[in-house]
Amino acid sequence: MPTLAAQAQDAATATAAAAAQAAIQKAAQRHVVVLATGGTIAGAGASAMNSASYTAAKVPVEQLLAGLPEVQEVARVTGEQVFQIASESFTNAELLTLAKRVSELAKQADVDGIVVTHGTDTMEETGFFLNLVVQTDKPIVLVGSMRPGTAISADGALNLLNAIGVAASGDAAGKGALVVMNDEIHTARDVAKLINIKTGAFVSQWGPLGMVVEGRNYWFRAPIKRHTTGSEFNIDEISELPAVEIAYSYGNVAPTVVEALGASGVKAIVHAGTGNGSVPNRIVPKLTELSEKGTIIVRSSRVPAGFVLRNAEQPDDKYDWVVAHDLNPQKARILAAVALTKTQDTKELQRIFWEY
Repeated sequence: MPTLAAQAQDAATATAAAAAQAAIQKAAQRHVVVLATGGTIAGAGASAMNSASYTAAKVPVEQLLAGLPEVQEVARVTGEQVFQIASESFTNAELLTLAKRVSELAKQADVDGIVVTHGTDTMEETGFFLNLVVQTDKPIVLVGSMRPGTAISADGALNLLNAIGVAASGDAAGKGALVVMNDEIHTARDVAKLINIKTGAFVSQWGPLGMVVEGRNYWFRAPIKRHTTGSEFNIDEISELPAVEIAYSYGNVAPTVVEALGASGVKAIVHAGTGNGSVPNRIVPKLTELSEKGTIIVRSSRVPAGFVLRNAEQPDDKYDWVVAHDLNPQKARILAAVALTKTQDTKELQRIFWEY
């Protein structure tokens, strides 16, 4: 029978071996960088009852990660605070800064995936921008929450854990920028925020790419439109974005907004029309006049699903307009701005809208 000293030695050896194995496993973990930008996921309410009234962008990334120790079982995670703002305050300047940082990290051999925590109001726009301009096959995952972390049944912790898991997984590579919310994995190109008071706020009209269940990814489709490594756009070559604005249509709409935008010198106007991107008869002359003077006109729809057919409702070929296909107005604005860094030719722009 072993002596007490021998037993103690064996126990010490076993403990050291276990620690060594844990260290090896830790070193073998994929490295995910969390870039924090603020939003509800970093928000705080006055009490646990405040799920819709709160202050966004309060909690720093270190505190977010410290409050979720489970992430260290999923990946080796480090965090950076890029911004601390509510996402409705994002401008083109923030888009460029964030995308350039994502691109820098994606080039690092020791980074396997990138997660961006983001306010939900404009997350679909930022995600689509990254999808267009960051040329990497490494996972880029955007995540937010509909309730602040201080609320009962807050959704941010699980959303963040799932996003880190997706970013750390090899099976998310090459699928472009993704949005992980409410256990679903969406392509940033398709997803949109369709409701503002439910955790299932984000929907893709063509369906999610997959789901995350108890830390495991289940994939059902892949994105077909061009993105990331297949994109002709590169954030490393973009220093500014041209001015593109949206004119929203409705019954009894006046030409005031279109006239003001034209006078402001914008490079393109996305017309958020009714139905199939319809344009009221009193607005058509204003848009055609601007088009003749060199302003790009993109015909989109305020309807959240479906797509705009070229030469239906309006003779786009005659007017030399571009149709946004299935992109909503806010995403059409993003693509138009990115595309205009390369070309102002309307035929080329229409090709881009078909392909992306």
